[in-house]
Amino acid sequence: MSFLIYGANGYTAELIARLARERGLRPILAGRSAGPVSAVASRLGFEHRIFGLDDAGALDAGLAGARVVLHCAGPFSRTARPMADACLRTGTHYLDITGEVTVFELLAARDAQAKAAGVMLLPGAGFDVVPSDCLAAHLKSRLPSAIRLSLGFQAVGRRSRGTATTMAENLHRGGVVRRGGVLTAVPAAFKTRVIDFGRGPRAAMTIPWGDVSTAYYSTGIPDIEVYMPAPWRLRVLARIAQGLAPVTASGLVQGLVKRRIRSGPAGPTDEERARSASFLWGEVEDAGGQRRVSRLRTPEGYTLTALTALAIVERVQKGEAPPGFVTPSRAYGKDFILEIPGTSRTDE
Repeated sequence: MSFLIYGANGYTAELIARLARERGLRPILAGRSAGPVSAVASRLGFEHRIFGLDDAGALDAGLAGARVVLHCAGPFSRTARPMADACLRTGTHYLDITGEVTVFELLAARDAQAKAAGVMLLPGAGFDVVPSDCLAAHLKSRLPSAIRLSLGFQAVGRRSRGTATTMAENLHRGGVVRRGGVLTAVPAAFKTRVIDFGRGPRAAMTIPWGDVSTAYYSTGIPDIEVYMPAPWRLRVLARIAQGLAPVTASGLVQGLVKRRIRSGPAGPTDEERARSASFLWGEVEDAGGQRRVSRLRTPEGYTLTALTALAIVERVQKGEAPPGFVTPSRAYGKDFILEIPGTSRTDE
């Protein structure tokens, strides 16, 4: 069963393509930039296709023969809709590697349409949000009466240009949590707490991570927050950036920040990724005050994204693709993350 990687010249997509070749898989590489995409395809010996997302006819033709698309061209807030539309038109299963709350909600709203088309919509097939989603489902199984869920992650290592660009575009937007089952806007870094992610206590702040959306669909828990480690300087900077939203969202500032991002490395080197790891923490609590805590240790985030994305592709190729909008744990179970080499889980 053929699969297609879109945005194949991006850092994470090329990493996934390299791992696919090591596993004997033959993805079709695709994107809108002929030179960069063809260069990657030539290095890896894969077929490639060139098409953009703004022409529905060309997009549908570009997906011809592919049973599943792994969409890697962000920011997904701009690119997910046209790719998902094409997948629904052509009967192609949709995966992406987003962590954007708005994208998860966009695709969740297409659930009935996807079921009617026999198409699986599974956004967040990478570090965003496979490990944290599986951790949330595991915690729910440990305390079925839970009404509050807190998740957090500590990613050790450098960010890619794509990740940094998405972060820059959201500097001014503030935070999001879930309250009473409803996504609720809150100030940036509106809440802090000390968390032991597995390497000792760290001050952490709330962030608008994808699990604020996905963990609700996976667990039904109505109150959800997500945290990341943040020294006081970062917490202050986040609040200032939101307070200066008209400035930080301006074309001038965005252009300056993105030029700075583009001038840097595409992402961590293979050696840097091999030396790094990711640590996840989760806590649930019920109305009676019962509490459970679990942690995950996984490979470095980009390495993990390549591993989980391809593991899901291989499941789809075996016919394991429940139609409709699904989260990783709903599709493949709370222990799916433990199938990934280098991953371990502990409970308190």
